[in-house]
Amino acid sequence: MRWASALSRRSVTAAAFQEAAEALEPRLQGGAPDLLLAFLSPEHAGASQQLAGLAQRRFPRALLVGCTAGGVIGDAHEAEEGPALSLTAAALPGATLSAFHVGPPGSRDGADGLDGLGGPPEARPSFLLLADPFTADVVEVLEELDLRYPGAAKFGGLASGGRQPGENRLLLRGELHDAGLVGVAFRGGVEVETLIAQGCRQVGQPMVVTRCQHGILQQLDGRPPLEVMTELYGSLDRRDRELMRHSLFIGLEVPPDEGRAEGEVLVRNLMGVDGATGAVAVGGELRRDMVAQFVLRDAHAAEEELRRMLARRRHASPHRPAGALLFSCVGRGAGLFGHPDHDTSLFEEQLGPAPLGGFFCNGEIGPVGGRTYLHGYTSAFALFREPRAGEGPAHPS
Repeated sequence: MRWASALSRRSVTAAAFQEAAEALEPRLQGGAPDLLLAFLSPEHAGASQQLAGLAQRRFPRALLVGCTAGGVIGDAHEAEEGPALSLTAAALPGATLSAFHVGPPGSRDGADGLDGLGGPPEARPSFLLLADPFTADVVEVLEELDLRYPGAAKFGGLASGGRQPGENRLLLRGELHDAGLVGVAFRGGVEVETLIAQGCRQVGQPMVVTRCQHGILQQLDGRPPLEVMTELYGSLDRRDRELMRHSLFIGLEVPPDEGRAEGEVLVRNLMGVDGATGAVAVGGELRRDMVAQFVLRDAHAAEEELRRMLARRRHASPHRPAGALLFSCVGRGAGLFGHPDHDTSLFEEQLGPAPLGGFFCNGEIGPVGGRTYLHGYTSAFALFREPRAGEGPAHPS
């Protein structure tokens, strides 16, 4: 297995592709890639079809998949502003790659297109998913894939850069889509490990949800959540009070039967408050008797969590990944940390240099516990390594 990643900042799409492709080829050491991932800034969106044609001619064996992005990641560098094109290529002997497109709800190629996609569950497939945030029902697709392939790695992100429906581009083979979701199912030849850094620290005390209705949190330990939040605000120092005004979230307990790690929570948005009842709308599933705790997100918490997560992975496995993808929220990067290349530099510091590509997303896809979720403000990594046993030659289908 060989991976390579390259980044071009050239403004002309053909020149950017040529520069990135020329950087990839020697790093693949003569191997023809089976997979080519392309992430392109909005400046290149208008030339997406040209890019697909260039990719097919230069790398005819490779399955092309990609999307537009408000910022791209290539060669372990983060390009958040200006023209940028990231290409990440992989030669995957022994893997079978199956491409798919799921259209918007109600379209001819809706979720039914997932039938038989990854083969039987015992084939242990993994899924890369890239979606348009305006038109794809990502939650439905994730629930369906979790049902059909429990425990399978599912990772990716929502295209960014477009501000309204029809502006994002999804690339799949030589085709372009401006709606729905595209993806790749991996079977055999490669194993994928996912890491999700939610970037929060807990404040206050864990409490029990004593009353709720769907996503409406009505009581915590028998008290209105607004009352709890007001009390929490009064207990914080000046800096955390300021953070609470714009960076307060809630961490929800992951059910034990979903295989959670100790202390693992699912961070969800607070969507609104009912001043009359003190209830709070939460961007996630609630159930009575689950444990919940308010959390704050800031640069220090985000850095420390990611550092701990990568260090745990380093200690658990001495082997450097053959390649990696990073799907990071557009709200992270230099805007949060004050300088570029924060997450990619931390990755290399903890796990060593590895081909790393990806993009800045409007939502990140990855598992917490045993379920796959659509996240916000996270960095979601997919680490690729050699499998324990091969299953025949790689080919895109």
